[in-house]
Amino acid sequence: MECGFVRIHGLFSLEDTLEQEDRLSQAVTVACLQFEPQFGAVDANLAEITRLASEAAAQGARILVLPELADTGYVFESHDEVERLAAPIPDGRAAQHLIALARDLGVYIASGLCENADGHYYNSAIFCGPEGYLGTFRKLHLWNAEKLFFEPGNLGLPVFDTAYGRVGVAICYDGWFPETFRGLVAAGAELICVPTNWVPMPDQPPNAEPMANVLHKAAAHSNGVSIACADRVGVERGQLFLGCSLIVGPRGWPLAGPASGTEPEILIADVVFGNRENHRRLSDRNNVWEDRRTDLYT
Repeated sequence: MECGFVRIHGLFSLEDTLEQEDRLSQAVTVACLQFEPQFGAVDANLAEITRLASEAAAQGARILVLPELADTGYVFESHDEVERLAAPIPDGRAAQHLIALARDLGVYIASGLCENADGHYYNSAIFCGPEGYLGTFRKLHLWNAEKLFFEPGNLGLPVFDTAYGRVGVAICYDGWFPETFRGLVAAGAELICVPTNWVPMPDQPPNAEPMANVLHKAAAHSNGVSIACADRVGVERGQLFLGCSLIVGPRGWPLAGPASGTEPEILIADVVFGNRENHRRLSDRNNVWEDRRTDLYT
């Protein structure tokens, strides 16, 4: 007997290993806070974030995900606007507000922020918790006019340690690239938080499920990882946002959502940490991680 596993003829029994992982796993309540940030209204946006976060925490949520650029709004029209609204992470006003909020509520927060890093501007996300600031993710894949105002992320795909397990972060268009999720899972992520501002895709039929939801369900399934996507709603400077926030389990099936396409909503689900082998196993002979043909992939 070693580490609580049962040996059969000198080998670990798969069944006993998975049962042991189930015993070591824990369910953590995750919330996606879908709302409508107002462009340029940082104080009002932080006040709404505080209200929603407090409500989610009161419902038992311990990991909170907020939309992309939740502090400033999304549709920038000039470099002057970016310069005026962007702030450092973790020392800027919005970042400090979220760090204090996470401490006060005893929760982890992943939130999109507009970052000024010594005159370099990024579409970023802060990750903080009861212990304070844990790190920053900078969006890797810039969408459309973002390329006019922001630099591509240069911090890679960090994964953060929490009291519950390892958490990664991606932002919006990063989810269109399978390498994003594969890289985060390879680094140990059990939950990926996705602050996002989804917009309609080309040729999207009316009443069709958003492509973003399809992509994130597929990514969760093919990597055996939970994904929590917090979108925004509303129309900002003529740009429609889709809402439909979603929390997906590691089998690829929704745990909560999609949320409303038009209204603010707190989406809550229990996400299991700690039994990755079970999540990746699709049959007695198939594991979506072990079956990769890395000998042939270029």
